[in-house]
Amino acid sequence: METQRIGIYARVSTDDQNTENQLLDLRRYVEQRGWRIVKEYVDHGVSGAKDRRPALDELMADARKRRLDIVLVSKFDRFARSAKHLLNALDEFASLGIDFCSLQDAVDTTTPYGKAMFTIIGAMAELERELIRSRVKNGVQKARERGKAIGRPKADFDVEKAALLYKGGQSYSAIGKLLSVSRVTVARALNKIPA
Repeated sequence: METQRIGIYARVSTDDQNTENQLLDLRRYVEQRGWRIVKEYVDHGVSGAKDRRPALDELMADARKRRLDIVLVSKFDRFARSAKHLLNALDEFASLGIDFCSLQDAVDTTTPYGKAMFTIIGAMAELERELIRSRVKNGVQKARERGKAIGRPKADFDVEKAALLYKGGQSYSAIGKLLSVSRVTVARALNKIPA
């Protein structure tokens, strides 16, 4: 059987803490399982509430490049900033075929029980997405019923001037720059003018 490629993730919130205890436990677990650590991703002094964390971002990028078979953490709260963040990450790992293990939370998707948990977690993530989609759709419908405009406001620019510039040989991009609108906005407006 091929040796599993492991990405270990550890994090501490303040610079006066260290990740050594987390890393020792994780390394020991990897050794017991006969796996191979590809890389240790460590965020020092970074709050778990932050959206962007350098080591976590790197881990996710490597996962998307299929450089890992398993992501290993000591606890969920070291990895995810919220339940939603955790569900989304686990759902992404599942779609990439990457297993996830959290030592202290006793979740290990390399086992049959863990795979079942992963399936349940994935279903919960899908349910959450559907609920959000439904709420957004309902909110948009209610706003339209109240006469509220939905979407970006229409760009206000001199269409006649744009038409003259276009007849003069200017490109949509050049006209857009001159009139401070996008090339697409210029193209849409000029294509509506009868020839």
